[in-house]
Amino acid sequence: MKAYLLHADRNFDFRADARTNADALTQDLELETLFDAMAGNDQFIDGVVRRVLLTSLQTSVEEVRYRQDIFMDCQACRSAVTQLYKLTIETLEREKKVHYGLFRDSPETVLNRSVEVLNLYVEMQRRLRALVDQHGNSFHSEGFRAMFAVLRKELNEEYFKVIEKHLQRLKFWGGILISAELGDGNKGRNYTLRAPPPSRNWFQEIIDWLFRKRPESYTFSIHPRDEAGFRALSRLRDSGLAIAAQAVAESASHVMSFFTTLRAELAFYMGCLNLDDRLKELNCQYCLPEPRPISEYKFSCRELYDICLALQMKKAIAGNTIGASEKHLTVVTGANQGGKSTFLRSAGQAQLMMQAGMFVAASIFSANIVSGVFTHYKREEDSSMSSGKFDEELSRMSALVDQIRPHSLVLFNESFASTNEREGSEIARQIIDALLKHDSKVVLVTHMFELAESLRTGAERPAIFLRAERDENGRRDFRLVEGVPLTTSFGEDLYQKIFVDEASKANVS
Repeated sequence: MKAYLLHADRNFDFRADARTNADALTQDLELETLFDAMAGNDQFIDGVVRRVLLTSLQTSVEEVRYRQDIFMDCQACRSAVTQLYKLTIETLEREKKVHYGLFRDSPETVLNRSVEVLNLYVEMQRRLRALVDQHGNSFHSEGFRAMFAVLRKELNEEYFKVIEKHLQRLKFWGGILISAELGDGNKGRNYTLRAPPPSRNWFQEIIDWLFRKRPESYTFSIHPRDEAGFRALSRLRDSGLAIAAQAVAESASHVMSFFTTLRAELAFYMGCLNLDDRLKELNCQYCLPEPRPISEYKFSCRELYDICLALQMKKAIAGNTIGASEKHLTVVTGANQGGKSTFLRSAGQAQLMMQAGMFVAASIFSANIVSGVFTHYKREEDSSMSSGKFDEELSRMSALVDQIRPHSLVLFNESFASTNEREGSEIARQIIDALLKHDSKVVLVTHMFELAESLRTGAERPAIFLRAERDENGRRDFRLVEGVPLTTSFGEDLYQKIFVDEASKANVS
């Protein structure tokens, strides 16, 4: 049975391997902060949101809007969704506590445990159906309505009557009835578990005794000390119960898989609700983005901010307003510590969150779907490196090229700055040109004027150039404006503030 909450046509594969660039994305976009806020100290939710955000991206506008509608239902019916989620947790926790008994792998032990588990599941299914009946009409998204329709159809009163009747019979209060045939060497074969005969009342028993009615079967007894006889009888019981034990165990596993899937898919939306709470506490705005088709090349935002930075600082922060429709390339230059890297992170975070079906950290956001998000950031010097920083940058770029597909989003942050500007600019320009020719979107943060200027004058795809500004006193407002690259990144005022002014203060004190 499908849960319908992450995909309309299939369950989400939570066992799928994470994308090969998942670690780089997590590090470069500082996603650990986002995951922590969504998890709210729940390790299970933490694992789920990582999988959803890092293993796959929704690849169509319809898929993104499908999840957005479900999230809006979760906001509007939060109490009901929380009850559903807690019910799945209780079900799976109680299932773990059903013991196997002494002989764990024997068919009789497997059968008895499976019957006990199914009895538990019937109880929880009744409670699930009651929640659907109580709250189902309050949900309007396609996903919830599809799931509730299936639950109403499958978990009806006739289903409960039939399964409870079978579970009662599987307790074998009147003993186990097995038929068999004789095979080669008079060995038993074709052992078959039979339905027990209808129970006889005491009056019928007396009549049979009075008239000495011949029994329908013969019996024999095993001496209490006949261990070999008991072992032989146990083998006969196991032979008859084996097929039934397997079938009942598979039924229990099938029901458990639904509760497991439902818990996991609900956990993603519980993570979204946790993040919703955190942002409201900090008075941070957010919106449901407008996804556009993969070929449209759209990036438009109002007050887009770095959600992880806001969570770390525990307050609302300044955002950027940018319109870059039909632009394949975005180049960001300007003042040091002016918000360039912060903007780059916010763009990557928003793209991942949008394509996971989430809200994003902006008052308005619209972007086209991409086939993947990739980052190439400068790395701090690592003493364990067996080669230089420039070699390490090239090696990482080579690995990325093997993963990048057409219509990807690639974020560069001060890439190839570990060599001289002329060489670094040429290498970066060739790589960016190749990505643009393969229909990728590129966002580049750089202080290399030669690279930025060459892209401004010779880019083969439409581009927008943004600049981090500072005022005459050296103050930064951490907002980007559209503007051509400048030959300076205004590092002198930072040097003055950090080294000269601080040294003067120290001498005075």
